[in-house]
Amino acid sequence: MTRVLMHFKILIVGLFVLKSFGSGLPDYYYKMKSGERQKREFIKIMLPLIKKSNHLIVVERQFVKKFFDEAIKTGFRDLPSKNLSKLLRLSRKYRIKNLFDRRQYLKRIDVVPVSLALAQASVESGWGKSRFVREANNIFGHWTYTGVGLIPAGREEGKTHRIRIFASLQRSVNAYMLNLNRNLAYQSFRDKRLKYRQEHKDFNGIAAAKTMLMYSQLREKYIKILVGLIRDENLLYYDAYKPAALMDSA
Repeated sequence: MTRVLMHFKILIVGLFVLKSFGSGLPDYYYKMKSGERQKREFIKIMLPLIKKSNHLIVVERQFVKKFFDEAIKTGFRDLPSKNLSKLLRLSRKYRIKNLFDRRQYLKRIDVVPVSLALAQASVESGWGKSRFVREANNIFGHWTYTGVGLIPAGREEGKTHRIRIFASLQRSVNAYMLNLNRNLAYQSFRDKRLKYRQEHKDFNGIAAAKTMLMYSQLREKYIKILVGLIRDENLLYYDAYKPAALMDSA
């Protein structure tokens, strides 16, 4: 297969995904003028997506805790194959090398502060109005090197990264949280989150934002932008709700 034909097929796949699932925020949103009303609407759209992603993480965390509680009681003997298979899938998903490393599961399978997710969604997507959101459901600026994706405007010569295409906004949020929970670049985020949990302290968006040094080439400036946005838009308000399932120490 020639390289031209291969890239043509990749392009068709990307277009099929977008055509099948649609992309971007609701049409009415793009007709809104920038301002406080538009920001509030963006938050209203993003909140259920962020909460759903966190809920899925909570379900996975509960499974891990139950699995190890039961395994310890039986001395890790006669473990149900169904549960072992699920644990194996989670170990691969979160890149956990030791299948029975309970501490690593609970360190990585944990929720992301809602205010942090809202702030990063706002910054990375220009309050949802960026080309990446409109054309690829990509809220958090995720890159890909698979060849399937949008070519960023102004990409430097010799660079091969593209903007990843998601089938839905929800999948973009899911990928963002998985990225923070398993990527080596965000180890300090996970370390700090675990430390706060062990000390029974509230790991809010500002505390989390201060670990996002590697998320952007802006580095320290990026952290200041996030912290400023969280404060200016009163986003800490959305960190108030904590599911009972998370009231534990890892």
